[in-house]
Amino acid sequence: MAARAGLRVDAVLVQAVIAGALSFAHLHDLAAAAGQDGWKAWAYPVSVDLLLVAAWRRLRSEGPSRLAWSWFLIALFASLGANVATAGFLDLADPPALLRLGIAGWPALAFLGGTLLAHSAKHQTQPEPPAPEPESASERDPAPQREPEPPAPADDETPALPAPAPAVPPVLVDHARKVADEYRIRTGSPIDTDTLRARLGVPPHLADAIAAQLT
Repeated sequence: MAARAGLRVDAVLVQAVIAGALSFAHLHDLAAAAGQDGWKAWAYPVSVDLLLVAAWRRLRSEGPSRLAWSWFLIALFASLGANVATAGFLDLADPPALLRLGIAGWPALAFLGGTLLAHSAKHQTQPEPPAPEPESASERDPAPQREPEPPAPADDETPALPAPAPAVPPVLVDHARKVADEYRIRTGSPIDTDTLRARLGVPPHLADAIAAQLT
């Protein structure tokens, strides 16, 4: 089985070489008959084959497109036209003026096709990402859980004196200021003490002391 596969691949390669050589020779003969002598007659088949390969590679790499198919058919028509013309359908000793015109204009046409195939990007419509759902007020600013208030003192009890304000570290004050600035930019209003306490995760008396330093 391996030997048969090798023979099949070799036969395809030989067939491709023969077909390419014949097409190359026909294009050279046609260009020479149209007045392109010397190295110019050899450059025409190279130009046609390169344009054909470039269009085919574009089709294989990026899928079918109008641009690639158009230039592939143009190069294929030039190659097949040379094969037919050199088979006795045209008098190569006295080629028609239209053939001379086509041969003379081919370099500019091939240059345009090669440039478009090499530098035009394939436009693909990328799906737009879904717009983010607006956050509700409860998700954006969760309501802090209030601690139960202490019972009011009885009439015969002496009310307790307020505790002195706790000392707040400067690092915590700076962090609280950043949180307050970010809240003001996002909502347009200053942050309240309950929201500040929920964001920082500090006790109520410490949140009050921080809020006093931020005002």
